[in-house]
Amino acid sequence: MFRIHAAWRFSICLMAVLILLLILPFERKVDAHAYSAGYTTLSLTKSNIEMTYTLDELSVIELIGGDVNKNGMLEQEEFTAVKDQLLAMIKKNVIVQINNEVQDWTQLESIVLDRKGDATKVILKASFPPVSASQPISLSDNLYMNDAATNYVDLLTINYGKQKSTAALSGKNRVWAMQLTESDYGGLQQDMKSPQNNGSGQAEGPKNEASSSSEGISGWYSFFTLGINHILSGYDHLLFLFSLLIARQKFKQYAAMITAFTIAHSITLTLTVLGIIDVSPRIVEPAIALSICFVAVDNIVRKEVSYRWVLTFVFGLIHGMGFADILKEMDLPRSQLATDLISFNLGIETVQVTLVAILLPLLGLLHRWRYSRHAVTAGSTLALLLGGIWLAQRLFFN
Repeated sequence: MFRIHAAWRFSICLMAVLILLLILPFERKVDAHAYSAGYTTLSLTKSNIEMTYTLDELSVIELIGGDVNKNGMLEQEEFTAVKDQLLAMIKKNVIVQINNEVQDWTQLESIVLDRKGDATKVILKASFPPVSASQPISLSDNLYMNDAATNYVDLLTINYGKQKSTAALSGKNRVWAMQLTESDYGGLQQDMKSPQNNGSGQAEGPKNEASSSSEGISGWYSFFTLGINHILSGYDHLLFLFSLLIARQKFKQYAAMITAFTIAHSITLTLTVLGIIDVSPRIVEPAIALSICFVAVDNIVRKEVSYRWVLTFVFGLIHGMGFADILKEMDLPRSQLATDLISFNLGIETVQVTLVAILLPLLGLLHRWRYSRHAVTAGSTLALLLGGIWLAQRLFFN
């Protein structure tokens, strides 16, 4: 009798975990923009600071509305009507400081709607006074700060001389800062078209990025936290992982499966960010939903799974392209590419390993239960239902 009650308590706890992991994320996915990305480029010269800020169309609609005809797009007339409101919001939340003084947006060059199908964005260009040697410069971005339903990241690229630096501002880490050394300042161009010459025909830049003293969020850590936030908001990836784990397997099978998934998504993540492969999200996103459905059906049909690492590797290649989507449009400098990618991937793996460590002991208890097969079928059916809805949405409603 005690075992029966214990089993039922365990079942209730497991279903509660399922509801938290699956149902609530799914509702957010339907009702809100699950991931929003801004792209900021700061180009430091001796003449000024040139800033380009880009925000995707759906984020603009979420922030200020304007979609009068409710078609999920901003027509030029609609954008013109809300442009000033959007500009005011960006000015309020995207803040540039030089020598600890907030800079006014007095030199706005343009704000346009760049229509490119699904990749439509608002592009804002502005300039600020130049930064001198030994003066700190910082940028903070507080857009979506109080919106718990949306995960926002500002992917920041800083050009100074021949050097580039990168950071991912997300979560509570929304401030980037650095201080140019004399060497850094000497390598800056006079303007974007006329590089400061050192007499040898080459623009002089800092010997290495360590010559700049940095404050605020560091590059590698910002990409590490971005990887964590990205996987935690990637409810389809989490559901796929759950579908893989719920089937009864030996520890060796679990280890081989997770390893295969890690290797596979790391390959396509890297190749996609490098631009070697470029598969449209219209293909990748439905394929990710399909992978959930496939694994769920496999769980329901087969009592004993085998060679799942092969299946996991194939689908992992698809999921890697989904992971890379947030980084594709960022011009990651070659000198930092390895660090940024490894940090981003480590963030993803940290979450995956943590979830596996939590779920495996629970699943071990589940599979000792006499009704474990029914529980696997029920959990897989739920995964199939959610995956099927996502698949239909991505095929016919995006």
